[in-house]
Amino acid sequence: MPRLLVISHAEVIVDPDVPVTNWGLNAIGRHRAARFAASDQVRHVTHIWASFETKARETADILAKPRDIPISFDVRLGENDRSATGFLPPPSFETAANAFFADPETSYEGWETALDAQSRIVGAVSEITRQHSGGDLAIVTHGAVGTLLYCNLKGLAIDRAHDQPGQGHYWTADLKSLCPDHGWKAIA
Repeated sequence: MPRLLVISHAEVIVDPDVPVTNWGLNAIGRHRAARFAASDQVRHVTHIWASFETKARETADILAKPRDIPISFDVRLGENDRSATGFLPPPSFETAANAFFADPETSYEGWETALDAQSRIVGAVSEITRQHSGGDLAIVTHGAVGTLLYCNLKGLAIDRAHDQPGQGHYWTADLKSLCPDHGWKAIA
């Protein structure tokens, strides 16, 4: 039975002088993505869709390379829009992320709301999965949007309690029903 794998990009190079959307993977992130690419978890993947953001594209490239899997991109798979605040140092980011999940209908200082991001990602994934035929399908995205998708598909209220514990995680679902099998697991 074909599976959907929702994968968050691995660890990144954090550079306050570079737009967050342009951050690339760091050495640890590349290593973890390569280990996951060689794992049984992705052996039946026949197509990868990814966010346009550099970190997601780089993760998708690493996953695709060993098996020459085609990659497509969709801007709707991007992270929740946080451009209004730009880079936030870790303590400030955690405060903002907590607010984003805690009040899904309200924008945190100009951020896209959690409900709007959830609607966007659910629409994208619904369309992508309807078009897919063949084996497993992988979607490489970002932790927050993967969590919002998971909450929707499980029928759960938006809550950070369902968020990934760190970068470079995945969850799977039946490709036909889109019912998740489990929560976030580490890629390697």
